[in-house]
Amino acid sequence: MKSAFWNKLIERLDKLDPGSVQAQFLRLASERGLLETIFHALREGILVLDAEGRIVYANRGACHLLGLDEAGATGQPMKRYIREIEWGNLLRLDEKEWARMASREIEISYPEHRFLAIYLAPLENPSDGRHGAVMILRDVTQERDHAAELVESERLNAILMLAAGVAHEIGNPLNSLTIHLQLMDREMRALPEARRAPLKELLDVARGEIARLDQILSQFLKAIRPSLPNFERWALPEIVAETLSTLSAEIRDRKVVVDVEPAEGLPTAWVDRGQVRQAFFNVIRNAIQAMAGGGVLRISFAAADRLVGAVFQDTGPGIPPGQMGALFEPFQTTKANGHGMGLMIVQRIARDHGGTVLVDSLPGGTRIQLNFRRDDQRIRLLSAPPAQAGGEAAAP
Repeated sequence: MKSAFWNKLIERLDKLDPGSVQAQFLRLASERGLLETIFHALREGILVLDAEGRIVYANRGACHLLGLDEAGATGQPMKRYIREIEWGNLLRLDEKEWARMASREIEISYPEHRFLAIYLAPLENPSDGRHGAVMILRDVTQERDHAAELVESERLNAILMLAAGVAHEIGNPLNSLTIHLQLMDREMRALPEARRAPLKELLDVARGEIARLDQILSQFLKAIRPSLPNFERWALPEIVAETLSTLSAEIRDRKVVVDVEPAEGLPTAWVDRGQVRQAFFNVIRNAIQAMAGGGVLRISFAAADRLVGAVFQDTGPGIPPGQMGALFEPFQTTKANGHGMGLMIVQRIARDHGGTVLVDSLPGGTRIQLNFRRDDQRIRLLSAPPAQAGGEAAAP
């Protein structure tokens, strides 16, 4: 409300009749109600503090962000909710504190974990000259998460490009070795059978190892190259069964028992079968390698409103707490011969599918849950009405 209106009202207050005074106060009440309605409609939090740092006014946005009781917020000390600010120095108009706190971001854990951008401005009550402050809060959690995802995505793409380049360069000498082995095989045909047989056996071993390296490189490049998923309707237990079949020899050699719980009535997922199989392969292989002396891998399935997932729980030593924060970073591994790319690829596949990866390090092992979108919950486009003869659309 403009101060000119207040000045005119005060100057004419002794000249107004009771009806006019009542009309002016009704106007004031109406405008106050309009302003409160506007403030309550804002998603940003607005608070007014007195000289002691107590709340004079808080809109609904501020109550929601800070977990305030809307009815009992007035009179509460602000330091109870935000402790990062030296309210005493701030409200005494300390220049250093205002310079530090005029605009900044803070992290809170109640009522939810959030990052809030705070803007503070001093207020002065013209009636008694006492100072206060107005505070504006804005939730920037999603903005920070999005920025972190962009940084992580750029770093991941750089690492994947480097890895793909290295794998490609390794493929060149492998091709050269294959050609030279073919030349050796041609020269060996002129040798007597007695000398050719042992050399041929060594040559076959070398060819087999080169073929195995070539297959490993092909699988590695296929896994790390970013590609759009080819979505189809698939049952996760079926993909798990295929992956277990691929790893059956290693599972048997490591004396691991796999216990797959039944999944009757489990919704189908909307996924790329090949990419999800790669994710399951990495998780299962990590689990069986973590159980060096044998163990049990329990596989179960879960469904929520929009997601369906597979849960893998091993009986290995678990993940050290200090490594949980860097679990999905490249080249982070607890294995002596590991490359630290497996879980990073798993996270990329889950993210490309609109899913999630949940990891818990339990006293008796590690639990990893991969969630993907349910097929029956995805958005479907309505089919177009059939066209009439002559090219005209049918009337609704």
